[in-house]
Amino acid sequence: MLATGAAVTNVTALAQVDREKIYQWINELSSPETRENALLELSKKRESVPDLAPMLWHSCGTIAALLQEIVNIYPSINPPTLTAHQSNRVCNALALLQCVASHPETRSAFLAAHIPLFLYPFLHTVSKTRPFEYLRLTSLGVIGNLYSCLGILFPSTCNNHKTMSSSFSLSWLSVFTAGALVKTDEQEVINFLLTTEIIPLCLRIMESGSELSKTVATFILQKILLDDTGLAYICQTYERFSHVAMILGKMVLQLSKEPSARLLKHVVRCYLRLSDNLRAREALRQCLPDQLKDSTFAQVLKDDTTTKRWLAQLVKNLQEGQVTDARGIPLAPQ
Repeated sequence: MLATGAAVTNVTALAQVDREKIYQWINELSSPETRENALLELSKKRESVPDLAPMLWHSCGTIAALLQEIVNIYPSINPPTLTAHQSNRVCNALALLQCVASHPETRSAFLAAHIPLFLYPFLHTVSKTRPFEYLRLTSLGVIGNLYSCLGILFPSTCNNHKTMSSSFSLSWLSVFTAGALVKTDEQEVINFLLTTEIIPLCLRIMESGSELSKTVATFILQKILLDDTGLAYICQTYERFSHVAMILGKMVLQLSKEPSARLLKHVVRCYLRLSDNLRAREALRQCLPDQLKDSTFAQVLKDDTTTKRWLAQLVKNLQEGQVTDARGIPLAPQ
């Protein structure tokens, strides 16, 4: 019994020491001389300190210091001179903003302050070098984190860009799994995103980004579409709908050449949600890619019952209410 009590005391003491270090690193963010190491250490600890987000948000000067790290990178965007070291450093700052974005106590204030707008210049970049890809992925992660109180675990503390893809892949897969277990009020997030340029930015990345960045961008678009307000917004004008449909069509064509079950899943879900809108459904009857109608993806989806069900429902939705001739062949709209 005494041994057990001593062990508990030691654990408590260790936890107190760790919290003292957290407080120290937060204070060190305010000083340019100590900030880089503090960013690294705090980004490593963000998963193990549940209340790190409120601590960051409510401490004096901390958010301003994180924004300063972001703004300091702007000159390296154009012309594109961003180095791996610069990318790692700013991504550690972004990792802490991900933490703030995902926490229920700080998310509303984070949105009200329009902090995601500081990241949009990063999403405008087109350089395919690893530092820029890392920067885009982590910036998208801040937006993605607005959707889940669980948080998205991005490899922002990884100082070796060679390991970025594998660690990001595993982390993103884990949040998709966990996200199904959590239901959050996302209307505030949707309203914010619809008043900014996130949709065209996501569409640009969906068209030309890496598989990982395409996956995150498509996930964000999917979450917007799943909201009734978001669906209505995208289907409100032909220009908005046609832009989304064109990009999704290009992605399907590319996926037929370079399959990715994970990315295809979210593309299909976007199409299925679009088919819930009557005007979009009519348009999709004319522009849905043939690859989604035939057996092109049969092998890719052989073990994915969810996506196969979505795809079958999509085809069914497009067939319902369609006028056919005596042979059952769809007639062209008048």
